[in-house]
Amino acid sequence: MLLVLGEEHRDHLQILTQVDSAGKLDVSSSTIQQAVDGLSYLLTESSKLMISEIDFQDSVLVLGFPEEINKILLQLYLDNRKEIRQILTELEPALPHYHNMEWRLDVQLASRSLRHQIKPTVTMKLNLKQNEELSTKVLQTDPATLLHLIQELEEALAEMKTNHCRRIVRNIK
Repeated sequence: MLLVLGEEHRDHLQILTQVDSAGKLDVSSSTIQQAVDGLSYLLTESSKLMISEIDFQDSVLVLGFPEEINKILLQLYLDNRKEIRQILTELEPALPHYHNMEWRLDVQLASRSLRHQIKPTVTMKLNLKQNEELSTKVLQTDPATLLHLIQELEEALAEMKTNHCRRIVRNIK
């Protein structure tokens, strides 16, 4: 389980600055770096999934470490999982979310070239909030496209209620 984490994760793990001391352990610094990356990955993924003590022990048991190291890893996980989760929530991107919406229905009944024309248009002003800042998006569409969009969103909401999607969302958090 030697996976490399992104730079934003390494900034929060100050232990990586001590990799230069690898000469004292008679091990190359790249081996130490890979071990720290693997340990970081194990702790972050375990904290992200909030796995129980038994599940953590089962996960570490597969790695083939001696029993005393498994106990040390379990204690390290139990002591630091709340702090790791807090750091992970700080790293989440702040996405804009719904604040308010205004809409208007415009209907063009005729033009100079076409006297009997009916062309409806729905205009929406969507106010989004991100980090206490408001931004405005203006969207314009015809009713047929709007109905199709509503249908697709309702299907997506129904899909989120399935067991498969619930498991995926639970594992993401």
